[in-house]
Amino acid sequence: MPQPVLSFVSVALFVIGIVGNGFEMRKIRMATEGLPNPKNVFLDRRNLKWYALIGIALVLWAVNSIYT
Repeated sequence: MPQPVLSFVSVALFVIGIVGNGFEMRKIRMATEGLPNPKNVFLDRRNLKWYALIGIALVLWAVNSIYT
């Protein structure tokens, strides 16, 4: 895969993952707003898909940097 395409894909996946994670955390916080002991939003299971997407983007970026 050419390097510019791989770079663009990794940046796009990273941005999508960060933005999606932000919206998901906002939904979790709003759902637990009135509770006395809200759960940790970073460890919620709904965030795992966004963490995986960010991880894939970082791996693609690292692979691209090795071959340039």
